[in-house]
Amino acid sequence: MHDDADNGPDPRDPDTLTRNWNELLQEIRVVETGVQILTGFLLTVPFSQRFESLDSFQRHLYLVVLAGAVATTALVVAPVAFHRILFRHRKRYWLVEAANQCARLGLVMTALTSSGVLFLVFDVVVGTGVGIATFVVSLVFFSLLWGVAPTMSGRTPPPKESS
Repeated sequence: MHDDADNGPDPRDPDTLTRNWNELLQEIRVVETGVQILTGFLLTVPFSQRFESLDSFQRHLYLVVLAGAVATTALVVAPVAFHRILFRHRKRYWLVEAANQCARLGLVMTALTSSGVLFLVFDVVVGTGVGIATFVVSLVFFSLLWGVAPTMSGRTPPPKESS
């Protein structure tokens, strides 16, 4: 195993690949559950009595959000499908790289879809202006929490070990 202070572990090392694959699967499981619940909820919306009262914009927004939820589901489930198809084909490096990309895109789609749901709900309950504002605030929040916060981790020194 190559463990250089500058480069870290060798990404093609079998142990590293196995560890990375297992970590990705754990992360995907967390996201997948939430996305599937959201998608299931969205699929029931047209069958509620209030759906008929939505205007054309709200119906189109609903369809965009629903499509986003389904696309997110596809992204977070894709690594499992990749693994099933490539099982025992010695493609672990490709699987880890592809799963990483799907997980990243899945998180972006989760943020967009969740923000879209907030937009729709606030639009229906309060109005379009508040819906748009909520959408923007939600995207900023997701960006700061999921995008900026992790990049800030390298700026603080690690705690000193106590003897």
